[in-house]
Amino acid sequence: MSKPAVAEKPRLSFWQIWNMSFGFLGIQFGFALQNGNASRILTKFGADVEHLSWFWLAAPITGMIVQPIIGHYSDRTWNRLGRRRPYFLTGAILSAIALFLMPNSAAIASIAPPILVGAGMLMIMDASFNVAMEPFRALVADNLPDSQRSIGFSVQTCLIGLGAVVGSCLPYIFSNWFHVASTAPNGQVEDNVKYSFYVGGTMLLLTVLWTIIRTKEYSPAEYASFHPTEDVEEKPKSGLTEILNDLKKMPKTMKQLGLVQFFSWFALFSMWVFTTPAIASHIYHVAPGDTSSAKYSEAGNWVGILFGVYNGVSAIYALVLPSVARATSRKQAHAFSLVMGGISLLSIFFIKDPMWLIAPMVGIGLAWGSILAMPYAILSSAIPAKKMGVYMGIFNFFITFPQIVNGFFGGPIVKYFYNGQSIYAILLAGIFMLFAAISVLFVQDSKDINVKQTLQ
Repeated sequence: MSKPAVAEKPRLSFWQIWNMSFGFLGIQFGFALQNGNASRILTKFGADVEHLSWFWLAAPITGMIVQPIIGHYSDRTWNRLGRRRPYFLTGAILSAIALFLMPNSAAIASIAPPILVGAGMLMIMDASFNVAMEPFRALVADNLPDSQRSIGFSVQTCLIGLGAVVGSCLPYIFSNWFHVASTAPNGQVEDNVKYSFYVGGTMLLLTVLWTIIRTKEYSPAEYASFHPTEDVEEKPKSGLTEILNDLKKMPKTMKQLGLVQFFSWFALFSMWVFTTPAIASHIYHVAPGDTSSAKYSEAGNWVGILFGVYNGVSAIYALVLPSVARATSRKQAHAFSLVMGGISLLSIFFIKDPMWLIAPMVGIGLAWGSILAMPYAILSSAIPAKKMGVYMGIFNFFITFPQIVNGFFGGPIVKYFYNGQSIYAILLAGIFMLFAAISVLFVQDSKDINVKQTLQ
């Protein structure tokens, strides 16, 4: 009996790949504003530095729950909007609402204390980002042949970097270019931060709509022609049962990447949560608990610029990364990038001049660009196409779990072991990034195996 003919997915042009991921530009607008300003907003509402990581727990916990569910159901959604696009739209609308509301938490104080409202908005915002982001990962794998997936995820990373540059710099731009107020008493958020969140929410909606309008998804019949040998389940299982079953059958490569992701995202979470208080105290010499002074605002604005720098570097590096991976391997390219990030995080401790902080942001940008591209490129070659959405969602466990661990223990470690000096949390982040670089070398990449077999 002859095997069914397998149709090859057509290669897409650069601009088709660009349009397919353009919504990520806006999502990262919002994500960068959250990363650069959530700690700043929460401290304005009364959160102590050692408790910041606890408030940030809302984000990874919601991501751990939401992403596998969204992945599972997006694998099975075929309607007039498509397979993944309904989730882009829903996530974009909810994310924009959260961005508009979070800096105005004090205005909703009649419902609950501002600190709880702010933490709630952070949770809703991150859950909504997850609803929008997870299907974007699966869409790249859906629409591109394996030979174009590295460049597909790299273009996505480039757009993430571009969005994050502008999103991170918006508070600085509003205060220094348009002279919008950048200070406010405790309990209120600065106007430059508020306006930045409004712009971020608007851009998120517009860019996701661009992807929805400009991108075609394959119909069920076209999908079947590309994957005729995939098994068809005779009896569908419940969503939770099937997700747990898929979790048990997780490919070996995915498990190995999980260790890499643990170290990488533990480091990133420390950086996002503690960079503003670390730089404010270690370099600007702001007294602990002082969140209303001009010096603290200056440190917060500068951190936004620094985060913009590393995201800008990641956007440029993402376009070079496929060539680096072809010249070496995907594993070696990722290991090199993580080493640069680890060394850069460690170097922050030794810097005294705020301007010199730009230098380590270059290495952090290399790591960030690779973290957003290489693990997904390696993973997409190791999982079945019909399970792309759910496995991309389950893979998010390895992103959220280290953040949850860090969230529970990071604050108490800063308070009791580091005596409130959050700069040491940045040092630990550098060490963990180096651990990630070592562990990636032990990952089994099917592309490398296929190349070796071809050469033998």
